[in-house]
Amino acid sequence: MELAVIKHNGEDTGRKVNLSDDIFAIEPNDHAIYLDVKQYLANQRQGTHKSKERNEIAGSTKKIKKQKGTGGARAGSIKSPVFRGGGRVFGPKPRDYSFKLNKKLKQLARKSALTYKVKDNSLMILENVSFDTPKTKNYIALLNGLSLSDKKTLLVLPEVNMNVYLSSRNLPKTKVTTVDSVNTYELLDADNLVLCEGSVSKLETLLLKQ
Repeated sequence: MELAVIKHNGEDTGRKVNLSDDIFAIEPNDHAIYLDVKQYLANQRQGTHKSKERNEIAGSTKKIKKQKGTGGARAGSIKSPVFRGGGRVFGPKPRDYSFKLNKKLKQLARKSALTYKVKDNSLMILENVSFDTPKTKNYIALLNGLSLSDKKTLLVLPEVNMNVYLSSRNLPKTKVTTVDSVNTYELLDADNLVLCEGSVSKLETLLLKQ
């Protein structure tokens, strides 16, 4: 499969990039995508939620009324969950939501996401991007040239470029990442995926290694 390499102004460079069918034209595995996205979202959770149980409530331990003769249920502590201000029964506790996934399954999920982008015509190959200084207007000009100013975009760089990253950081619908950091959730969350020309070979090397 071949895709044309696009200039920053949206014009064709005349060059083409050959995309591996083992990455961009596989049979997508929806369950692998589900598991990888589920793990990504689980890893974002801080897990710091906490409520107090009855043994953690500050209050008197005095028996609040006599055992018998009141006509109501017996009660031994104001910290009981049945009273307002008492402890919570089986409340949330700090926990780690992360879980393990096999490396090959995560690779399959990313390949499946990339295949969906190709099928939806949402993948674009862009000549390598580099800014001399971090300026948001430079990145806006790039998006306007590609006719993606109103789209949610993910730009994948071959390596870290702080000027490009900082130029895009204030734009709500854009995200810049590198080949090493790209994940299934971000691939699917973007309306359009923009791969830099130098990112293609690195991405294939990353996803095809066993």
